[in-house]
Amino acid sequence: MAFLKNRTSTIIVGVLIILALLGLVSSFTANPAGFIQGIAVVALIGLVIYFLFRRFSNSSPQKKEQRAFLKAAKKSKKRLQQKSGDSTARTSSLGTLTSLKKSTKTKKKSPAHLTVIDGKKGKKKNRASF
Repeated sequence: MAFLKNRTSTIIVGVLIILALLGLVSSFTANPAGFIQGIAVVALIGLVIYFLFRRFSNSSPQKKEQRAFLKAAKKSKKRLQQKSGDSTARTSSLGTLTSLKKSTKTKKKSPAHLTVIDGKKGKKKNRASF
């Protein structure tokens, strides 16, 4: 019985597609300028709706990523300004000593949130089983 329902719906959809194509062809042959104008109006309305939807949808992941990036950039900028403000006071009093310290401290720390997972490096593979 399910096979019969599936076949009936396929036939109905096929007939509707054929009728739609016949309607388009007859409309194009009767009034080509009106047909093209109608297609252009439908396309224009579709584009307007698409751009309005894209403009006002706040759930876009790109916007969330952009906001997060801007927030992180502001924090980083503040941190750099605070560090540079502190170092200018030191350089005026100590002179070249701070420039020597800065050159030795170029090594960056590894991030604390990353961990190393040890594997089975010492265990040899049995090539005969392959």
